[in-house]
Amino acid sequence: MQSTDSNSDSVQIELPSIQLEGILVIPRESKGVVVFTHGSGSGRLSPRNAFVAKALQEAGLGTLLLDLLSQEEDQVYETRFNIGLLAARVVEVTKWLMNKDEIKGKLIGYFGASTGAAAALQAAANLSSDISAVVSRGGRPDLAAPFLSKVTAPTLLIVGERDPIVIDMNKAAYDQISSEKDLVIVPGATHLFEEAGTLEEVAELATRWFVRYLRE
Repeated sequence: MQSTDSNSDSVQIELPSIQLEGILVIPRESKGVVVFTHGSGSGRLSPRNAFVAKALQEAGLGTLLLDLLSQEEDQVYETRFNIGLLAARVVEVTKWLMNKDEIKGKLIGYFGASTGAAAALQAAANLSSDISAVVSRGGRPDLAAPFLSKVTAPTLLIVGERDPIVIDMNKAAYDQISSEKDLVIVPGATHLFEEAGTLEEVAELATRWFVRYLRE
């Protein structure tokens, strides 16, 4: 384990059409930063994502938890599933992050859940070599289907064993991704990984993946 000494800041990210809220944590001597892209009904205060973020921080990686949608936008079904909008915001947030003095020179990764995973994959395809790793938890990569073959970042797809429809979606997406990739099915887990030990398994899998591609 790395030292957990870190700087933690609430941040406001000014985009052309909206200001997004985030929580940025940068451990000392971190070599990489993981941007969390959430699905609908989730955000920077999500306990599940905070749990995974803590594991990454303890491994010496920075994290950025953020809300991709305002509270008003998250009430609109069409907006929650507007992957183009979400991906565009992920790209803009990434550019904002890369321009920060304390981030310059660090590798960037994405951790996406549900529709946020589709946004992460589409953004990774658009930013190409600027993104060094992607992890999807219970994601909907099928919603980014036109972009999957363009993803160059090593990609890990994590799905719960008791989430059969999403398993099928991820298997189909896996076949379309041409970069280094892996698909892991977590035993006993449903879509939200609420069963005992399943979220810990997600955190361990994600940490190993990001340490491999953002630190080593």
